[in-house]
Amino acid sequence: MAHHHDHSYKLLFSHPEMVRDLLTGFVKEAWVAQLDFSTLEKVSGSYVTDELRDREDDIIWRVRWGEDWLYVYLLLEFQSSVDSFMAVRIMSYLGLLYQDLIRQKALTPSGKLPPVLPVVLYNGEERWRAAQNVSELVERIPGGLERYRPELSYLLLDEGAIVNAPDWSDETRNVAAALFRLEHNRDERDMLDVLGSLVEWLKAPEQTGLRRAFVVWIRRVLLPHRAPGMELPEFNDLQDLHEVHDMLAERIKKWPERWIEEGREEGREEGREEGERLHAEKTARNLITRTEMGDAMIAEIAGLPIDEVVRLRGEAKH
Repeated sequence: MAHHHDHSYKLLFSHPEMVRDLLTGFVKEAWVAQLDFSTLEKVSGSYVTDELRDREDDIIWRVRWGEDWLYVYLLLEFQSSVDSFMAVRIMSYLGLLYQDLIRQKALTPSGKLPPVLPVVLYNGEERWRAAQNVSELVERIPGGLERYRPELSYLLLDEGAIVNAPDWSDETRNVAAALFRLEHNRDERDMLDVLGSLVEWLKAPEQTGLRRAFVVWIRRVLLPHRAPGMELPEFNDLQDLHEVHDMLAERIKKWPERWIEEGREEGREEGREEGERLHAEKTARNLITRTEMGDAMIAEIAGLPIDEVVRLRGEAKH
């Protein structure tokens, strides 16, 4: 992810609701049911050593596990491209974190180190294919040496795979799932539907901070990626998520109208029949390059056969 993307995610995942929904929605393991999410506490980065200080974009939380004050520390490592040696990086970060916990004497009641759940949150277009255990990256040598090969796994959350899975459902209230769905929305209507759900879920006064965090992310990440050129008013004039939803709904209605009109202008210069064809293609090209609309919707708006839209999309990729 670009640096501003990291900070936008950091802002979102600095809210306990996001971390809770991330774990309850996507970690399909029995121990999650034993966590007391009312104790979720963000660990300050001020305590870390020089070695960890440059990991300022990582987020670490802790939460009580059972009755014995056991802790689970969460490392969220945000990635937008596949890192083949991510497991080695996670092993390094985990070692540094444990060194700091030892210095703080932040041990379990039995004097042991607390468990750590390393999470890699990946939002790239390609599916993740890197090793998820560091042992897979170390050459196997028989004869006894293999028992010294390190073993450390991380939890991979591949957003694209999650939202495209057959069991995906946007009916369950989960703000982390809504974030993934927004980033991988099918089209403008899908984006507005998810935003509408967030407006409904996050309307309580105590959720103002999280609503604002979504506004920042939509402005800095979602719109530049999905709708380049669309601008929203400054933050002082745009205070809350429902305002963003209403404004986007109004502006999205006008996108096809603007691009259709551009096509008509070009058509007038080229003659009526040829112009009609040109403006239809112009409209389709604009929709292909500037939106995430599907081919069928573009064909309907532009008045072209769907196979013509498929052809134009192929040209746009080259």
